[in-house]
Amino acid sequence: MAKNHFIFYRALFSLATICCLTASPTYAQTENVSKLFREDAPLEVKLSYSFQEIKKKSASKAYTPTYFHYKNEAGIWDSVQVEVRARGNFRQERCMFTPIKMKIPKGDRKGTILGGNKSLKLVLPCQNAKYSNDLILKEYLCYKLYEPVTPYFFHTRLVNITLTDVQSKQSKTYELKGILVEDDEEIADRFGAEIKSDVDINPFRHHDTTALKLDFFQYMIANTDWSSYYQHNIQLMQLPTKQYIPLAYDFDMSGMVDAPYAVVSKEVPIQSVRERYFRGVCRTDDLYAYVRGFYLEKEEEIFKAYDYISDQMDPKEIEKSKAYLDGFFKTLKNETQFKTEILLRCRK
Repeated sequence: MAKNHFIFYRALFSLATICCLTASPTYAQTENVSKLFREDAPLEVKLSYSFQEIKKKSASKAYTPTYFHYKNEAGIWDSVQVEVRARGNFRQERCMFTPIKMKIPKGDRKGTILGGNKSLKLVLPCQNAKYSNDLILKEYLCYKLYEPVTPYFFHTRLVNITLTDVQSKQSKTYELKGILVEDDEEIADRFGAEIKSDVDINPFRHHDTTALKLDFFQYMIANTDWSSYYQHNIQLMQLPTKQYIPLAYDFDMSGMVDAPYAVVSKEVPIQSVRERYFRGVCRTDDLYAYVRGFYLEKEEEIFKAYDYISDQMDPKEIEKSKAYLDGFFKTLKNETQFKTEILLRCRK
């Protein structure tokens, strides 16, 4: 883009900031983050349950009791009694390892690494293949890429997990990477907000700046597997100001992750998950200019998210991923591409 275009959009960015298009409400104060999410180093974990049993119970959403073993700060194994159940319809049907919802009783979690968390999500690889751990790292990266964009994000922690399938004849153990994701009630408590599940709230009623930043983010990582209206991989939170805030999660279908099982949403006219397609709703020109400028200002900070996985992934894979992310910023910097790929594709 020509230099004068950069000046123009940075001026718009500054003007919008002075006006009421703020990145977040003023009551979004210092976060009360649980001990689990205060460190970025992968947590060493052991977990065991019957894969078959939790899949059988998935329809009733019944939980199975087990123990969450972890290495504490002294490097000694400790444990917490937890209850687990399967979650995620798509991966339950197609994957060897089912994503987990984990409940932690209050009396058991106090004073442990899980203190402050009533429940957690555990994201696991789909299959036991040598590329599976890289896919987990890429999905974890997506969560970290979103953190500089908004204060409304889920805290995450990588785990190195020894997962045992407790079978009737012979147990089998797997060494995997996983992601612990904080529960939506925790993020709601942080903002004095309330989670609104199973409600039909038109996306045009969502806090416009926050919603458009999310729309840009989903386009950035090439994710079409989400819907703000139907709350598919989106949780809705209502702030004390009555504004509705969309919360994004589950990015394994994105082009950034590029999982072998990933498919494009049937609602968009593209063939590959690596192809970006904008699914945001139409907003004012000023708001689009603001969010465009905001992402350009945040470019360097967003790329720093790779520091979280730089020592765990092949450098060639990281460079390939960075090149893919750079394609998003090239679109923002090109007047014609931005208009064609984003502005003209917004949903009315």
